[in-house]
Amino acid sequence: MRTHSFLTVLLWSSVFYMVHMTPSQRRTNKDSHSERITGLSENDGKTLHRTKRGWMWNQFFLLEEYTGPDTQYVGKLHTDQDKGDGNLKYILTGDGAGSLFIIDENTGDIHAAKKLDREEKSLYVLRAKAIDRKTGRQVEPESEFIIKIHDINDNEPKFTKDMYTASIPEMSGVGTSVIQVTATDADDANYGNSAKVVYSILQGQPYFSVDPETGIIKTALPDMSRENREQYQVVIQAKDMGGQMGGLSGTTIVNITLTDVNDNPPRFPQSSYQFSSPESAPPGTPLGRIKANDPDVGENAEIEYSISNGDGSDMFDIITDKDTQEGIITVKKHLDFENKVLYTLRVEATNTHPDPRFLQLGPFKDTALVKISVEDIDEPPVFSRPWYLIEVDEDAKEGSIIGQVVAQDPDVAQNALKYSVDRHTDLDRIFNIYSGNGSLFLSKPLDREEIPWHNITVIATEINNPKQSSQVPVFIRILDINDHAPEFANYYETFVCENAKAGQLIQTVSAIDKDQPPRGHKFFFELVPEFAVHPNFSVVDNKDNTAGIMTRRNGYSRSKTSTYLLPIIIFDNDYPIQSSTGTLTIRVCACDSRGNMQSCSAEALLLPAGLSTGALVAILLCIIILLVLVVLFTALKRQRKKEPLIISKDDVRDNIVTYNDEGGGEEDTQAFDIGTLRNPEAREESKMRRDVIPETIFQIRRTAPLWENIDVQDFIHRRLKENDLDPAAPPYDSLATYAYEGNDSIANSLSSLESLTTEGNQDYDYLSDWGPRFKKLADMYGGEDSDRD
Repeated sequence: MRTHSFLTVLLWSSVFYMVHMTPSQRRTNKDSHSERITGLSENDGKTLHRTKRGWMWNQFFLLEEYTGPDTQYVGKLHTDQDKGDGNLKYILTGDGAGSLFIIDENTGDIHAAKKLDREEKSLYVLRAKAIDRKTGRQVEPESEFIIKIHDINDNEPKFTKDMYTASIPEMSGVGTSVIQVTATDADDANYGNSAKVVYSILQGQPYFSVDPETGIIKTALPDMSRENREQYQVVIQAKDMGGQMGGLSGTTIVNITLTDVNDNPPRFPQSSYQFSSPESAPPGTPLGRIKANDPDVGENAEIEYSISNGDGSDMFDIITDKDTQEGIITVKKHLDFENKVLYTLRVEATNTHPDPRFLQLGPFKDTALVKISVEDIDEPPVFSRPWYLIEVDEDAKEGSIIGQVVAQDPDVAQNALKYSVDRHTDLDRIFNIYSGNGSLFLSKPLDREEIPWHNITVIATEINNPKQSSQVPVFIRILDINDHAPEFANYYETFVCENAKAGQLIQTVSAIDKDQPPRGHKFFFELVPEFAVHPNFSVVDNKDNTAGIMTRRNGYSRSKTSTYLLPIIIFDNDYPIQSSTGTLTIRVCACDSRGNMQSCSAEALLLPAGLSTGALVAILLCIIILLVLVVLFTALKRQRKKEPLIISKDDVRDNIVTYNDEGGGEEDTQAFDIGTLRNPEAREESKMRRDVIPETIFQIRRTAPLWENIDVQDFIHRRLKENDLDPAAPPYDSLATYAYEGNDSIANSLSSLESLTTEGNQDYDYLSDWGPRFKKLADMYGGEDSDRD
């Protein structure tokens, strides 16, 4: 037994008992001293001594959901070191300390500050210690104790489902289990009866019962029939406290369905049925329906109908409609009114899924009598076959007979018939028929490759009664003849690597033929005779309707020949033999070491070998950028404003205006007609002025003949005088330019026309004396000597 310094702790349970404490010889001021107990041991009878202990704890209980006016008292901590002077401080730590459990640090009293719920937490572990307030030293070692929350019945049983669904076969025996329901109680199952649940049935009696302990629902009545009642609703109650008064309870609903079993045989509502059929009804024609009733459902109500006996069992049949469970009576063979008028059948209805448990109830089948009468009608012609198949060669001539159809009137009268082709099935009018005997013949040539099959309809009609007619399909198969040559199956894009070796396979070709020989296609490949020994390539027939193109030399050059044309002849093996020539285009390409094509264009040879695609893109971008810069520079240059020649209005210099056109000199006859000056003898009639409107008040004045004054100067003065005196002239000054310059100019003539005839140099020094306006001319002509030097 461990020994500690003496500390007594008192804990009282709030409901049941006080905390168990160490017994002592005397109690003074809540102090406990060591005691000595004398007794005999069961072994040696030695005297036993009880040593004082600081702590002695048991497991303590508190009631959950406490609703009293004050806080719930838990217990009291106390040590013999506590003299009552307030020097000790009690501290409580652990689960809920300070929030759920509060201790008075002076007295050591512990209270529960809040209402506790066992379903949330049922066990709290706490630690207690006492500390000297002055020194802060722990006077007793820390000790641990447990507070367990005692359960009360505050939770009702709850079912795992609010509603249960179950099913059970009808006609089940008493005590057959249906379903088990389960309810749980959140209270403590180890304490009292708070969590002990008992089941009972509130609704559903006397059909069902429930086991009070297990919750298993069982049948309580025998032979419950689904046909009488299918659905049941049962209410089950679960009550705690063992079902005693005051216990809490919960309920749930159980919906129980009785499932069907085959306990009812089919029954016909009447014993006999009457039907009729025209003799022209084709096989498979339905005549009527009969139905046997079965109250069961699903597969238990499935019925199979059959004809058990009767004289019409060979002429009629009955089938079962799986959707409606009805028997459909149909015609099995062609009826003939002249042979038999009335047939009798016995139809039997049987369950397809009988239940052996209920066979003692009787046979699960029923029978009914069916009578069928045959009606006489005028029947249409009947062909000898339901359909005809005719085969004809593709090269059959027009007008040749390819086959015949036969029909007859089934009536006693045996009326005459005529045949015709339904033109809706032969729009091209390829076939025709002789109306008297039904022989088919060709009207147009055939082409199997265009249409290999023709499906036409032939009509047989009674001559006396055109309403009676019958139709029959005729399938005409066109037999093939070898009239098409084979050709390449695809368009082949063939290439050969520049580094190819001799004997290398570069392409496998195959052929197709529109014809269909009976033994299948067989093609042969070879080079045309002109290329039988081709220096570059060869053709190898693989004997399987394919051929391989092989190289015949090492290496090919795109720079020399970039494309080869290889003509190949393709033969078939049918009669007559057909052949065609196909040309294979082979390009020379650059390949890598594994034979993968890289480039086939001849332009690729011009590119540098070491220039990558990225480098080409970069170069292209640089060129584009340069072009954009040039365009921008040109546009800016055009938009730049020219500097004006005259900067200031006060500038005394003459304005120089530059024109782009120059005069033609004496040779220019377009600007002014100088014919008069050159030929004074030429006569000129007076003409009206074109710049003014002529008026009749002015008389047209005639001038003197030109030959009267041939002097040019006199002629000009005379013309000037005529213009001055002309009354039709406009009232404003006009500038008339003449070729004569005059004789009174100080600078003499400025024209350079006469400079070509003068051998001496002109002296232009006098231009400097004319002032600043002629300074530019003086600089231009005055500096000629220096320029010449």
